[in-house]
Amino acid sequence: MKDLSQGQMTCGVCVEPGTFALEQRTRPEQAPEGYRLVDIAAIGICGTDYHIFEGKHPFLNYPRVIGHELSGHLADGPDAGQLVVVNPYISCGTCRACRRGKPNCCSAIAVLGVHTDGGMCARIAVPEQNLYPAEGLTPVQAAMVEFLAIGAHAVARSGCGAGDRVLVTGAGPIGLGTALFARIAGAEVHLMDLSAKRLSAAAELFGFHDTHQPGDTILTGDLAEGFDAVFDATGNATAIEAGFPLVAHGGITVLVSVVKECITFADSEFHKRESQIIGSRNALKADFDRVMAAIRAGEVPTDAIASAVLPLADLPAQFAELTKARDHLIKVLVTP
Repeated sequence: MKDLSQGQMTCGVCVEPGTFALEQRTRPEQAPEGYRLVDIAAIGICGTDYHIFEGKHPFLNYPRVIGHELSGHLADGPDAGQLVVVNPYISCGTCRACRRGKPNCCSAIAVLGVHTDGGMCARIAVPEQNLYPAEGLTPVQAAMVEFLAIGAHAVARSGCGAGDRVLVTGAGPIGLGTALFARIAGAEVHLMDLSAKRLSAAAELFGFHDTHQPGDTILTGDLAEGFDAVFDATGNATAIEAGFPLVAHGGITVLVSVVKECITFADSEFHKRESQIIGSRNALKADFDRVMAAIRAGEVPTDAIASAVLPLADLPAQFAELTKARDHLIKVLVTP
């Protein structure tokens, strides 16, 4: 969509729960110190965006320009025109987590499109340290890097690799990304989901043929000893608790999703397995780099991930339907 006048740009705004609209905002022409201007090329729609539309996000003020899965071209400086991936996690740089090299869990983190206006627009200003060159990728591929990096980070946190057997519960985009990078790490990957359709798509599009549904008797035969790592990407407390007995002795549970509820487990079972339970939040630059290298190497089937690519002009008429159909979509991307 073209801007209506010089100095203005069209933005995709969630005005209030249930209302998504296009609004004109002032286009930034000068970046603050330490920032760069980025002309947005593609935006991925995330589960968070659907939750914002539905009014289910607990930490958001409306109206909000959404969009945090972003690629774009540098708009200023000697390298103007270079394609970059945007890391949307704006960290403070001074808290204990940041000082220890963990800006992904900064105590004052601000995520573009959630805590502050995002990138569903023509241009944004981003801290230069949050921009990563994306040579060899298309703009649409580059817009997939952030959500895939969440799975890559979870796999790195788990330490799983060749010879390990892992279970990923939840076959949505984050779960699929986790499964892809567990497989790249050399693990034998199993998927679990309530939806037989999702599992069928995971098998057909990505080659994950070891699939299960809740209620299946899993711990039999070769699987009797359980999984070395169980990754939860369901966002469901009951599913998380159901995953604990599936962890092998000496294994680990990685909570990729977030739930509001308390989760419980039997301490005796936890101790006799010498289990670990860890959280995995966002991603680090190393994870973004790992994802881009995997895409360049052809290890990530990005064509299969992209369910649709829509122009921003079409989104107001389609957002509600996309929200309803999201269980049948992997990733919808938007071009501004």
